[in-house]
Amino acid sequence: MVFPHIDPVALSLGPLQIHWYGLMYLFGFVGAWLFGRARAERFGWTVTEVEDLLFYGAIGVIVGGRLGYVLFYDLAANLEQPLNIIKIWQGGMSFHGGLLGVLAAFAWFAKQTGKCFFEISDFIAPMVPIGLLTGRIGNFINSELWGKVSDVPWAIVFPNGGPLARHPSQLYEAALEGLVLFVILWLYSMKAKPVGAVSGLFLLGYGSFRFLVEFVRIPDPQYGYLAFNWLTMGQVLSLPMVILGLFFIVRAYQKA
Repeated sequence: MVFPHIDPVALSLGPLQIHWYGLMYLFGFVGAWLFGRARAERFGWTVTEVEDLLFYGAIGVIVGGRLGYVLFYDLAANLEQPLNIIKIWQGGMSFHGGLLGVLAAFAWFAKQTGKCFFEISDFIAPMVPIGLLTGRIGNFINSELWGKVSDVPWAIVFPNGGPLARHPSQLYEAALEGLVLFVILWLYSMKAKPVGAVSGLFLLGYGSFRFLVEFVRIPDPQYGYLAFNWLTMGQVLSLPMVILGLFFIVRAYQKA
């Protein structure tokens, strides 16, 4: 399949350019806001608390995601060109860094409101995959983070990926880490669960899906494979999520 011609710039207003990548993050936040409002009353939250939490979370995602990418994936290049650090419209966001930024935002929100940290993370966890879905679509539009060469019928020839067709790994992640994980968490959290269980399931689900997709995704060129000719940085960062997810789920049910 040939990559569909999609201009990364969605709208140009003179010197101002609005990129699809940035719009996808906006769509993710709006989606989380809508679903958060729908969950608020059932879980004893006010709409104002949902909006405040999403505001803090948005800052955590952007700052943490960008800094995580700089530190985990492209430190040397960004030290040579420091201005590239702020060019998020060109891509380059780390989910694992964004997660750390969001956790910091949760801690701040918990301190301000007196809520339990895991109460906050359990409430917001089912909404996170919405942003993962839109973000991976943004990666696809940017023609970045594509997969290995493949002859599957749906393999795509990416503009900057050479002449051979490749796995559209961005779409795999959008489907698994986004849509499938959203459905799992939403259905699981419809009835009250022990505190920490929903957060644990999110960590377990995301870490597992990301670990699997990394097998067909090209590793970051500055690192390549870290060991065994298949272990990538994404897998190294995802494995602790799987372990922590299982730990939180078991701990939650033991306490209950």
